[in-house]
Amino acid sequence: MANRWLRPEVYPLFAAVGVAVGICGFQLVRNICINPEVRVTKENRAAGVLDNFAEGEKYSEHFLRKYVRNKTPEIMPSINSFFTDPK
Repeated sequence: MANRWLRPEVYPLFAAVGVAVGICGFQLVRNICINPEVRVTKENRAAGVLDNFAEGEKYSEHFLRKYVRNKTPEIMPSINSFFTDPK
């Protein structure tokens, strides 16, 4: 039974599912720990709706978003420009 699931052909599937589960887990922990709209403790939930815009801006404007903001959405810009830009 174990030989049916542990073939080398199945390893990429395990890797893809593992990466997907890792990304989901990272996002879950990130939201629980630092999202200003998620309140886990009873004291924080009792505070009601807070208008804390600075904390929300800090959460949404993270490093990766700031880094890719002015970048072109290309995977290989040098190859794209080689084939598309006229000489």
